Amino acid sequence: MKVVASATRRSTQPRKRAEQQRSLETRASILNAAIAEFAERGFEGASIRAIADRLGLQHPLITYHYRSKDILWRAAAEHAFAQIKAGWDVLTPETSDLPPLVRLREEYATLYRYTVAFPEFHRFMRQESLTDNPRLKWVAETVLTPLLGRLIPQIAAAQKQGLLPAVDPILFHYMMVSLTATLAGFGPEMQVTSGRSAEDKDLIEAYWHLVDETVFGERAIAKPVRAGARPR
Repeated sequence: MKVVASATRRSTQPRKRAEQQRSLETRASILNAAIAEFAERGFEGASIRAIADRLGLQHPLITYHYRSKDILWRAAAEHAFAQIKAGWDVLTPETSDLPPLVRLREEYATLYRYTVAFPEFHRFMRQESLTDNPRLKWVAETVLTPLLGRLIPQIAAAQKQGLLPAVDPILFHYMMVSLTATLAGFGPEMQVTSGRSAEDKDLIEAYWHLVDETVFGERAIAKPVRAGARPR
């Protein structure tokens, strides 16, 4: 009997792992679609039903995972920033001994890659910054403050070494956020005025090279930035 039970457990484990993987993939798809819907319509105009329609899913499947639109919005925000942080943890872990300026360059490059691959993210955040609302306060306290707690000391350290302008570090940070979001924010306008697509890989690399050279110059290691795949 023990042999049979052991074999049964072994046979069910792969199935459970596959089910868990499918569940994770479904959640990620829902959250990416939610970011796109909120980015396009804003929180008030977005609906869970419209998000379901984007994915060809039944409305109850989304409410099974996320009971309300507010819960879904918060989960979507956490999902986006978790992917950015995961990129940081791979390239510049907090235990890294890289110089502050080099770390900053890689971290902002990671943010740029994510925003280029998923421009809806910038528009999603931009929608919330247009009004003073509980969601903006929540994301600032829950997500942004911990990330700033990682970046601001690096900015201050690079400033102390004389490698960055001596301004309030928060100003430098939001300057960099603006620069990383330029193609996401102005891509449609640039397409109309110049015929250049913000999805063009050569343009993506050329733009980051411009930012890299302007902000970091020869003081940090320069590497090309490849257009990333869309988030999972």
